[in-house]
Amino acid sequence: MAMKPPAEETDQIGQNIAAVQEFYARQSRELSRSQRLAERIASAVGHPAFLVAILALVALWIAVNVLRLEAGLVALDPAPYFWLQGLVSLSALLITTVVLIKQNRLARLAEQRAHLDLKVTLLIEQKTAKMIDLLEELRRDAPDIPNRHDAHAAALQQAMDPGRVLAALDESEPLTGAPGTTADASTAPPPGRPPADP
Repeated sequence: MAMKPPAEETDQIGQNIAAVQEFYARQSRELSRSQRLAERIASAVGHPAFLVAILALVALWIAVNVLRLEAGLVALDPAPYFWLQGLVSLSALLITTVVLIKQNRLARLAEQRAHLDLKVTLLIEQKTAKMIDLLEELRRDAPDIPNRHDAHAAALQQAMDPGRVLAALDESEPLTGAPGTTADASTAPPPGRPPADP
């Protein structure tokens, strides 16, 4: 029989889920009518049925013109079907624009989520550093635990400075094997074996 989570934990989970749902609901409410229309069109264009409809329309267009010629009538758009080519080109331009409109909104949404993830990560790092600080203080104050200096724990007690991390990333060397580097894969050590000391 599975144990039920505590009420406090359930409330916290519910609050987190509600906050995420409210975030997406707010984004949806802020959409303009033109944006909603563009996204509906983009969703319809992305459906496999749209491809079938395009192929059916092209086949019908060609068949109507061929049948009119065979019946001795003037073709509405004789081969090589310039009107059909123009219609397809115009449709491709409009579809591309609609898809780009939707992609731009999704890119902005992804950027907001990335900023939120970064803020949460920094907050977790600060809380972790504080917990290590409290544990080290508890170890120093406990009479039955021998006091000793832990350089690694002392380093982890310091909260990360985001500005210094970004500066270090900008100044760091490109990764080995990344595009644009001159590193050769043959010089890399085998998996599981540490690189040889220079």
